[in-house]
Amino acid sequence: MRILYHHRTASRDGQAVHIDEMIAAMRMLGHEVHVVAPSIASEGEMGDKAGWVHGLKSHLPKAIYELLELGYSLVAYRRLVAAASQFKPDFIYERYNLFLLSGAMLARKLHVPLLLEVNAPLVQERSRHSGGLSLMRLARWAEGFAWRNASYVLPVTKVLAAHVAAYGVPPERISVIPNGINKAHFANAHSPKTAKHALGLEGQLVLGFTGFVRDWHGVDRVVAWMATGSAPKNSYLLLVGDGPARADLESLAKRLGVSERVRITGFVDRELVPEYVAAFDVALQPAVTAYASPLKMIEYLALGKAIVAPREPNLLEILEDGENALMFDSAAPDGLEQALTAVCADAEMRARLGLGAGTTITRRELTWAANARKVVDLAVNEMEKSAPQRVNHKQPEQLS
Repeated sequence: MRILYHHRTASRDGQAVHIDEMIAAMRMLGHEVHVVAPSIASEGEMGDKAGWVHGLKSHLPKAIYELLELGYSLVAYRRLVAAASQFKPDFIYERYNLFLLSGAMLARKLHVPLLLEVNAPLVQERSRHSGGLSLMRLARWAEGFAWRNASYVLPVTKVLAAHVAAYGVPPERISVIPNGINKAHFANAHSPKTAKHALGLEGQLVLGFTGFVRDWHGVDRVVAWMATGSAPKNSYLLLVGDGPARADLESLAKRLGVSERVRITGFVDRELVPEYVAAFDVALQPAVTAYASPLKMIEYLALGKAIVAPREPNLLEILEDGENALMFDSAAPDGLEQALTAVCADAEMRARLGLGAGTTITRRELTWAANARKVVDLAVNEMEKSAPQRVNHKQPEQLS
C-alpha cells in the first residue's frame, strides 16, 4: 500500500513518539509511506512551546492566529496535492489538528480513503486551556468538517469516541485505536536490580513517573506524601523528564525536607527511557486527562511495573483494578495517598500487579505494529466498499 501520512506537529514530545512509531510500523509491514509535515523542533523543545510557532502564538491576537491556522490548511493542501501527484497514494492517514482541513480536502479530490487519527477533542481542550479560543463557531465547524469527512475516525479511547459521535460521525466510521508500544524498544531493558545500580538507587523503593510534567499531573501529592509517616523511609521519587511543574516540585521537596529523595532527570532521549523505567518499583499515573490514552502507562505495562492510577473510564479501558494496576478514587481527597501507602507496604502486591501488567500488552495487542495493521485493514475495507465509485470517477479521465 502507498500511504500518504500528513501531520502538523513540530514538537518532540509524546506526539512525536506516536507519529514516528506509526510510520515505522507501517513501513515494517511492507507499506510505502510518504510523509508531508512541518519541520521538526529541536530535541530541547517540548509540548506547546516548540519552535517558532510558540513565538507567533504568543505575540498575535488569538483570532488572527486561529485564522492563520485555518489558512495553513491551504498551504498544506498544495503540498499534499504536489506529493500525491507523484506518489499516487492508496489512502491518506492524517493526525488531526484544529483548523487542519487539508487531508479531507485532498481525500475528496482524489476519491481515496482518509483515516483520521484523533488524540483529543481540540475545541474543548483549547477552549479550556492555552488561553482559550476566540473564533469558537469557526473552530466547531472546522472540527466537525474534519471528523465528518473522514472515511474512518480513529480516537485513542472510547471516551474520545463519544466526543466524535456527538459531531454526527456514524458509529461504523469510528474505530478506537489506543496508543501502543514498540516491543523491540523495551526488549533489552535492564533488570530492576541492574537499572537501580546504574542510577545509584540500590536499596531504594523507587516511585517513577515519565514524561512532560505539568501542575495538574498531581506529582506534588506524591512529594507531599513522601514527607509523611506513611511513606517508607527508603521511598524515592524518580521523575524521568521535565516540564513547567519542575521548579515547583523541586521547591516543594526542599521545603518538606525530602529533596534528597527526589530526582528530576530533565529531558531524556526516548531511546534511554527504558533504562530508567526499569528501575521503578511503582509506576505513577497520579492523574489523567479524561479522554487520553497515556503513552507512559503503555510503557509501564510493557516493563511489567506495578501501576498506581485513578479509576477513570479511559484508563479502565486497559487497566483492571487489582490485576495490572492498583486504582484509586480520584474524587477521594486522600485516594492517591492511600494507594501509595498500600502498594509500598506490600511487596507481594507489587509483584502480582507487575505480572499482570506484563501480560497486558500481548493480551490486548497494544503495539504500534498491531495498530498499523488495523489502520491498513480499515483502509482496505473502505477501498473495497468504494471501488465502483473510484473506477467510475477515473473513467472520464482515462477516456480524455
